[in-house]
Amino acid sequence: MITPMHVLLQDAKKRKYGIAAPNCFNRETIEACFKAADKLHSPIILDVSGVHGIEECAHIARFYELRYPNVSFAVNLDHGGPYEHIIRAIRAGFSSVMADRSTLPYEDNIREVNEIVKIAHAVGVTVEAELGHVGVGLEYEETRDAGLTRPEEAVEFVKRTGIDCLAIAIGTSHGVYKGAPHLEFDLLEKIAGEVEIPLVLHGGSGTGDENIKKAIGMGIQKVNLWTDLSVEAIAGVKDAMHSEENKNSKKGDEFATKKLNFQQYVEIGAGRYQEKLEHYIKLFGSDGKN
Repeated sequence: MITPMHVLLQDAKKRKYGIAAPNCFNRETIEACFKAADKLHSPIILDVSGVHGIEECAHIARFYELRYPNVSFAVNLDHGGPYEHIIRAIRAGFSSVMADRSTLPYEDNIREVNEIVKIAHAVGVTVEAELGHVGVGLEYEETRDAGLTRPEEAVEFVKRTGIDCLAIAIGTSHGVYKGAPHLEFDLLEKIAGEVEIPLVLHGGSGTGDENIKKAIGMGIQKVNLWTDLSVEAIAGVKDAMHSEENKNSKKGDEFATKKLNFQQYVEIGAGRYQEKLEHYIKLFGSDGKN
C-alpha cells in the first residue's frame, strides 16, 4: 500500500530502525524492490530520479502495488531539482518529493523549500530537503568537509520550512569513494538530539555496513542506495556472460536457447540487485517491520 513517506519514517524513528531507499528506474528494478520488501516483510521507499521517467515509474509502482498488496511503500522524487519535476511527481501520485536546494545559499534554500512544502502538504505529500551538501565520492578528499551540516542551522531550517524529514551531510558522498569514508558521528548525535523530525542519509553505498548500522542506531531513519545495487547487478551480468549457458533451457522447448538472451541478462541483473537490497534491509533492521 502506498503510504506518505513521513508516516513510514516516523514509525522507523519510534522503533529505531532504518528504511532502505533504493534508486529504481524501470520495471525490473521496481519489481525487485517489491519482491525484496514482500519477502522480508519490510517497508520500502522507491527513490525515483526525475530523469528516469516520473509518470512511467509512478504507473509501474501502482501496478506492483496490486501484486504485492501487503507491502507498505512510498514513492519519492529523489533530488527533486526543477520545479516542474516536483509538480509532475505530485500529479503522478508520488507520496513524497525531495526539494533539493542544498547548493543554494541558506536563505534561498529556506525560501524555495518553504514554497514547495505549502504545495505538497496541501495534497498530503511528504517533503524531504537537504541542509549541508552531500558531494561526489570521486571528489571526497577535496569536498568532504565543505558541506557538513551545521546543527544550529538545522534546527532553524526545520522550523522555518516545515519539512517532514531532513537529509544531512555527516561525511558520506554519492557514488564511489576516493579514499576511505569517515562519518562524523558526534555531529550526527548532536543533530539527532536537537532535530525532532526523521533524518536521511544520502550516499549509503560504499560507506560500510558497520558505519551505516551505527548511524541508524544514532538517529538515521532513511538510507539512500544506488551504487552498490548497480555494481552488484553489473557483476551478475558479467558473471553470466562468461558462461553464456542458459541453465534453464529445457530439452524439447521450441523457444529454448542454449545461450542467454538479452531479456535473461536483464533478469539476472535485477536478481542480483534484489539480493543486495535484501542484505541492506536486514542490516537496517526493517525486516519484519511491515
